[in-house]
Amino acid sequence: MINLDAPKFAEKIAELDVVVLDVRTPEEFNSGHIPNAINIDIYSDYFRADISALDKSKSYAVYCRSGKRSVDASSEMDLIGFNATYNLTGGIIEWVDSGRETVN
Repeated sequence: MINLDAPKFAEKIAELDVVVLDVRTPEEFNSGHIPNAINIDIYSDYFRADISALDKSKSYAVYCRSGKRSVDASSEMDLIGFNATYNLTGGIIEWVDSGRETVN
C-alpha cells in the first residue's frame, strides 16, 4: 500500500487501469463519492469474498471517510495478493476539503 494525499490520489485515479474503491457503508457512499468509484463495504460480512473476486492484476485506489478503514482494506488486499493499492490519506474528507468533485 502506498499512501497518497488528495492531489496525488487524483493523479493516480486518472490513470487508465486504476479502479477506485470506496470501502464505506452503502449509506455513506450514496451521500457522495468519488466519480466512478465502486463500493465494497469493509464492514460487510462478505468484504473478503467481494474483494477476492476483483482482478488482482489491476491497481486499486482505496478510500473511506477519514483514512482508517481504507488502510485496513488496503492492508487486507495486499495480504491476499493484490499487486498495487493506493490509500487516500484523510479519506473523502481530505478529498472534499481540497476542492475535488464528488457525485451522488
